[in-house]
Amino acid sequence: MPLFTHPRPEFPPPISYGPLQLTSRFHLSPLAGYTNLSFRRIVRQIGGIGLATTDLVSADAIVYENPKTLKMIETHPEDRPFAVQIFGRDAKMMIDAAQILVTRGVDSIDINMGCPVARIAGGGSGAGMMCNADDTVALVQQIVEAVSIPVSVKMRLGWDSTQLSAPTFAREFEKIGVVAIAIHGRTRAQGFSGSVDLGGIRKVAEATESIPVIGNGDVRTVADAEKMLSETGCDGVSIGRGALANPWIFKQLSQWEETGEWSSPGSFNDRLELLLRQFSYMQDQWGPEGAIVRFRKMSHWYLKSMRVKPALRHHFQQAKTVEEFNAALAVIVEAGPVGENRTGLLPDMHIPVPSGPIEHW
Repeated sequence: MPLFTHPRPEFPPPISYGPLQLTSRFHLSPLAGYTNLSFRRIVRQIGGIGLATTDLVSADAIVYENPKTLKMIETHPEDRPFAVQIFGRDAKMMIDAAQILVTRGVDSIDINMGCPVARIAGGGSGAGMMCNADDTVALVQQIVEAVSIPVSVKMRLGWDSTQLSAPTFAREFEKIGVVAIAIHGRTRAQGFSGSVDLGGIRKVAEATESIPVIGNGDVRTVADAEKMLSETGCDGVSIGRGALANPWIFKQLSQWEETGEWSSPGSFNDRLELLLRQFSYMQDQWGPEGAIVRFRKMSHWYLKSMRVKPALRHHFQQAKTVEEFNAALAVIVEAGPVGENRTGLLPDMHIPVPSGPIEHW
């Protein structure tokens, strides 16, 4: 496979979340429905990842031992270090959930202050926490003081363009012991529309004295990561949808930091092998029927990136048993990718984000 090159910035020192030393500054973002244990294992095996975080999970559901939620926070010896991202609005429930996570061996806890979805933000959780600064800082401080593991916060630039409060929050969070800030460069009002405001992320990075600031949003390639690091002064980069389209991106970024060069992403055959491996991991966790249902969202993007014909992708998505799954996949393997060979480079594939008013998501 060919090597690619791109100019490198002056990289900051290695990242640590308090006492937790990370081997890479490139992190897997929480992404509902996707950053599950099976996918985290896949990207870790490829290499280059510093920290992986679960889907956001409800603090209340952790405390009440909701079976589905407990599955979402399961881990594996390969999956280290890993963080669980929690959301909620009740202080006691958030603290109790954080303490339960400590007993389950979690390496770090991330507090979600960025989710823009109406049912979460509108209830005072997620990005809604940015609307009440005093209460939010007090809540986060209680969580930090209640646990013995690092606590980080992920947030947006603010509720809207008139309330760009992230730099103030970052400054206050550092004072109370938060170990890192991940910042998505959009406001809640933007949702995922428009472009990430790199200048806004820079203001957050400038507001802190020593804790790492992790830039997030619209990073799909090495060039995107270079722009994020160079223009914001942030210490690391967190990637979500870019990793779904290209699970090799963390390895590529680490290669780039070390040498200025990186290898190509996987071919049709490489992606097929990853698909099968991830599905196997999902079966181990959820059983055959549960795995088929839960893997549909992820398999859609695997097959699109593999340049599989739409009709074959649709047929595959209809599988309800492992036998049907294997039969549909056999047809895909026989057909191969559209217009490409099985071992060569595939065109880049970008995964769209939700569109339209946030309230309609």
